[in-house]
Amino acid sequence: MNGTWRLSWHGVRTVAALELRQRVRSTRWIVALVVWFVVVGAITALTTGALGTLTGQDTSPLHRGPLLFFVVTFLVLGLGLLVTPTLSSTAVNGDRAAGTLATVQVTLLTPAEIATGKLLGAFAAATAFLVASLPFYGLAMAMGGTRVLTLVSVVVVTAVILASVCGMGIGFSALTARTAGSTVLTFLGVSALAVFTLVFFGLTLPANTSQEQVRVWGVSPSSASSALASDATTSVTSPTCEWRVETRPVVHTERTWWLLAANPFVVVSDASAVPQQDLRSVTSPFAAIREEIRTARAGATGVSNECWGPIGQAALPTEGPRPSTVPVWPWGLAFSVLLGAAGYVTAVRRLRVPQRTLPRGVRVA
Repeated sequence: MNGTWRLSWHGVRTVAALELRQRVRSTRWIVALVVWFVVVGAITALTTGALGTLTGQDTSPLHRGPLLFFVVTFLVLGLGLLVTPTLSSTAVNGDRAAGTLATVQVTLLTPAEIATGKLLGAFAAATAFLVASLPFYGLAMAMGGTRVLTLVSVVVVTAVILASVCGMGIGFSALTARTAGSTVLTFLGVSALAVFTLVFFGLTLPANTSQEQVRVWGVSPSSASSALASDATTSVTSPTCEWRVETRPVVHTERTWWLLAANPFVVVSDASAVPQQDLRSVTSPFAAIREEIRTARAGATGVSNECWGPIGQAALPTEGPRPSTVPVWPWGLAFSVLLGAAGYVTAVRRLRVPQRTLPRGVRVA
């Protein structure tokens, strides 16, 4: 056991250098990096032009900068979740099929050093795509409205998520005999986090909805009748509101909020370190997503403010429930890291020699 998990910087660096050298020699990786830069740059340019057209003469950086930064962040994260599985899902079974894994396993390198080196190699390749996107982050920052802390938090969390995907890919690569199988499983794992969590959350809403009594702060019937009977010459006054209790369908999102917390896009949005803002004055989509996920975690409050007048929504007569300030992203990020760690441990265990059992038609190395 000690020999299996022993780590040394020399061994890890040797394996990582071999992985990177193979990728640099491959023209496909370089072409993919160039295509990445062109695609992200083209979409960023189109988004910048669209924002300029939509905002017109409004030169406020609070509108263009945060919106462009949001688009670039989600674009980089989405493309990264598509590219990263291809960088790690064939790390073990690809070398085994090529007959090069045996040369590494018969050396003094331990299984942990081999798995760690391959993980670092795949993560370095994925980081190259992230670094290639930094100029477009810089463009969004130059438009104003986005803090440096937001940039740092978004890039760091994105890198951790990509590293977790690399760990998942290496685990599936060591677990399956064929490269096609490990690639499909890795993509399914990424899809489960990025897409299926949203689908499952939506499908569970009817099951978590029940008829309950809700306290409503709304316009009184007499005030509403007076407003309807008044003509255009009547002066506009604030509505008269009162408390009433009604039976309404209430959705208990506090039971399934964890499905959204596992989504990488929600994790990045909640960890974006944008200032705490009210939804009515929000200027960044990150803040809107953060407020929604934290509200879903808090669940139904049993109070509804429906006191609307000529100047908008009136305040509650008493202090109502405040938006939750408890962050959700640590739970989602920890879950992603746990999946990556599980894949890494699986790879280490499968790289041990001799193996007790092997799939049919698979060599020892």
